[in-house]
Amino acid sequence: MTYRVCFVCTGNICRSPMAEAVFRARAAEAGLDDRVAADSAGTGGWHEGDGADPRAVRVLEEHGYDSAHTARQFQASWFTRLDLVIALDSGHLKALRRLAPTEEDARKIRLLRSYDPAAGDDLDVPDPYYGALDGFEECLEMVERASEGLLAAVRDEVEGTAV
Repeated sequence: MTYRVCFVCTGNICRSPMAEAVFRARAAEAGLDDRVAADSAGTGGWHEGDGADPRAVRVLEEHGYDSAHTARQFQASWFTRLDLVIALDSGHLKALRRLAPTEEDARKIRLLRSYDPAAGDDLDVPDPYYGALDGFEECLEMVERASEGLLAAVRDEVEGTAV
């Protein structure tokens, strides 16, 4: 059985595709790519059908990640097929909780940076869209740090060692 994770940001062209690419790479490095699937979506449909922001693509490729992506909007019906829904900031978390059809579905939603012990109380990944390239670099760094903890948690679930 495949464990399914979906990363969600606002338009699905910056943060969530970056998180998807990093997590897929981490899962593959850990030998879990045949048991873990990752994708991404946006809370809104403004960019549906578009590729990732060129700055996100550039930063991903410069760091050796796959940048293939097509934006889409998250649908409430997806909760039934997902094991974990990862919000990139607290606004996404609230929007996803409003969409969740059941309490069980709402419990699947987590903030990405909650998996980074060094994040402290600020669990939002800032939106780099309106800024310069360095914002995308900062976003990638946050995503990479949190992905380590997320991978450990998912591995525990997949291997049946979660408490």
